[in-house]
Amino acid sequence: MIVSTADLVNYRGQVTMVDGGFDPLHQGHVAYLEAAAGLGLPVLCNVSSDEYVARKHQPFLDQAERGAILDAIRFVDYTHLSQIATEGVLRLLQPRNYAKGADWRGRLPEEELAVCSDSGIEVVYLDTVLDSSTAILERYEARRHRR
Repeated sequence: MIVSTADLVNYRGQVTMVDGGFDPLHQGHVAYLEAAAGLGLPVLCNVSSDEYVARKHQPFLDQAERGAILDAIRFVDYTHLSQIATEGVLRLLQPRNYAKGADWRGRLPEEELAVCSDSGIEVVYLDTVLDSSTAILERYEARRHRR
């Protein structure tokens, strides 16, 4: 179910939030979502804006398309198409858990850590890193240039 920013407050303390650009979506994302669901709460997937993804690369799919695909994955209960910074979503939602891949340990932005600390949100690092969108794109570009 896709939820609006205004509806986030209705899920306070009741969900595990996952977050990312999910472009391109890959098997590591599915493992991440499954592990987040394994924490025992409904999963709310916060999907970053096209502008955020564009800072890394031109988006393959726009946010609405990424959101629709993520919302269809059985491990995701709620999907939020974000137009605000993650720390703003955390402030509004105040999930019980904020789940990130283990590769984010020591790299999570201070603003997000501060909101989690102030709001009693547990940050959970999931050891599910099978690949990354950046690595997939780098392999694609390398193959393309070898041709």
